[in-house]
Amino acid sequence: MNNQSEKSEGTAQRLGGKVKKGFGRLLGNRRLEAKGRATELEGASRVGAAKSRERVKGKAEELVGAAKNRVGHFIGNERMIAEGKGEELKGASRQKINK
Repeated sequence: MNNQSEKSEGTAQRLGGKVKKGFGRLLGNRRLEAKGRATELEGASRVGAAKSRERVKGKAEELVGAAKNRVGHFIGNERMIAEGKGEELKGASRQKINK
């Protein structure tokens, strides 16, 4: 499963847990409320884990891009410089989106 679908499923699970928790509270059913809270927390942790994986992937892209950019400058290759800068920006953007 890719990270985007993992984030989506985690969000859905978190919302489902909130609903279950709300019904439990409304009905005075503490067990249902607790199960809902547990489901909500599990969904939130799935979202957090997926975001963490994306941040790591973004940092790797940023570092590889920076290296490519530096090598391009060193050897005077404009195309390599541009590709490196693009990868750096893509990685930085991926990290920012998944904070």
